[in-house]
Amino acid sequence: MKKQFIVALAILVTTFSFAQKKELRSAEKAIKGNNFSEAKSILGQLNPSAMEDKYKAEYYYLNAEALYANGTASNDDVSKALKSLGLIESGLEAETAELKTTMIQSFIKKANTAYESKDYGVSSKNFENAYRVSTKDTMYLYYSAVTATAVQEFDRALILYEELDDLNYTGIEKEYFALDIETGEEEVFNSKSIRDLSVKGGTHIKPGERHTESKREEIITSIASIYKNRGEPEKALKAMSKARESNPEDLSLLISQANLYFELGDKENFKSLLQEATEKDPNNPELQFNLGVMSQESGDFDSAKKYYDRAIELDPTYTNAEINMAAMILDQEKALIEEMNSLGSSPADNKRYDELKLQRTKIYKSAIPYLESVMKVDPDNIDAAKTLMNIYSATGDTEKYKAMKAKVDALIGN
Repeated sequence: MKKQFIVALAILVTTFSFAQKKELRSAEKAIKGNNFSEAKSILGQLNPSAMEDKYKAEYYYLNAEALYANGTASNDDVSKALKSLGLIESGLEAETAELKTTMIQSFIKKANTAYESKDYGVSSKNFENAYRVSTKDTMYLYYSAVTATAVQEFDRALILYEELDDLNYTGIEKEYFALDIETGEEEVFNSKSIRDLSVKGGTHIKPGERHTESKREEIITSIASIYKNRGEPEKALKAMSKARESNPEDLSLLISQANLYFELGDKENFKSLLQEATEKDPNNPELQFNLGVMSQESGDFDSAKKYYDRAIELDPTYTNAEINMAAMILDQEKALIEEMNSLGSSPADNKRYDELKLQRTKIYKSAIPYLESVMKVDPDNIDAAKTLMNIYSATGDTEKYKAMKAKVDALIGN
């Protein structure tokens, strides 16, 4: 009796295996006829966990094909298709690789088309799909995060950026370039071989290669910015601190952390980090300028002047430093004018008035070099021109006053 039961069970298993195979063939036939809904219906009735191993790979592969529907699937079905492909442990390697290649090409084409038409939401989802198929191509995940941000899908963008952060993605790539003889402009090539062929063909000269800049700072600052805008400053600071701990010598991350403190209103930490950045890069005019701004805001005129002058020394065309310096100097006249207006007409008051007037003239004259330098770099700066015109008038420099007035009139169209 026991022997009969075993035989009966063997017959049952054989019958079940035959049914599995038959239904898989039916699903395959439906897919070949582009009847994907029928294929999904057939496969939906099967339980892969109860299948023999030799049929599991085929099931997951066909299920992925049916769900993908030759590129017409919804985002939800695409996700399911990718998950199904991921469950193939062995077997059908060539077929799976071919399907993945087809999917990637389709996703990238859709992503680029959507991007060119400024449909960044669709572009982002297709870039992400391309990455999920081929996780070695991390740049697609980066593109997905950037385009998600462009349509303000910040919650989704945050997930993508944090995934990039966990992968320590930098985006640094080797770039091949050469000079186009016809246009005289540098051209970047997709590969070294194409660049070399162009040089060999005589259309390009001066070949070279370099590495692109890291996207690490952009990723971390995006994470911090999203958290900050969501009202979660502690998470924003944590993200920035985590990046700094792993890259303590990265100046760009240091500056980004300083800027985050500034945006959060923590000017003390902002100034402290700026000073640290200045020690690491003493010849950076922007850092000197920012320290000047902080010193000016705190009322430390001497320190502000030192930083502004240093920024100008490092970059003589740094007009923002010159404008701030001139404004800070001219701001000193307020106290003088208040006192001048409060004086009476006694001999002592008249004497004091003349002393204050002389001090005001000195203030005007000390601001002139900065404003004149601005006009040399930016001759159309109407605010600098008007200020100079008024200073020349106040200091009695008639010739320069007339010349600057003509300049102002020309700028405003009189």
